[in-house]
Amino acid sequence: MKIALPIENGQLCGHFGHAPQFAIVEIEGNTIKGSSIKTPPPHEPGVLPRWLKEMGVTKVICGGIGAMAVELLNKAGIHVTAGVNVQDPSKAVEAFLAGQIQGASGPTCSGHEHEHGHGHGQGQGCAH
Repeated sequence: MKIALPIENGQLCGHFGHAPQFAIVEIEGNTIKGSSIKTPPPHEPGVLPRWLKEMGVTKVICGGIGAMAVELLNKAGIHVTAGVNVQDPSKAVEAFLAGQIQGASGPTCSGHEHEHGHGHGQGQGCAH
């Protein structure tokens, strides 16, 4: 399994679609086998789900995410756990592997209020 986490400055980014980088973590069994940091293509509807699927990602762990992104990720066979408040990406993966991650399987943003400075998580958010 490959997990993608949107990150900014080494922390979980507050909004999936505005992340300047993604941590891609490869899991085998219940063990982290490797990880890398990838820079996504420019943000346009549908681009990130295709890009992640091409890399073999099957799971996204994130803070804020909109309904369209969740729908497109799900259609690409990528399961979403959103609304995660753990800011350290490695701790979020460890919590997921331990079955301790708290999150939603659907969108955590409605409309486009994030375009107007709306942040997600614990006061953390990407530059919008």
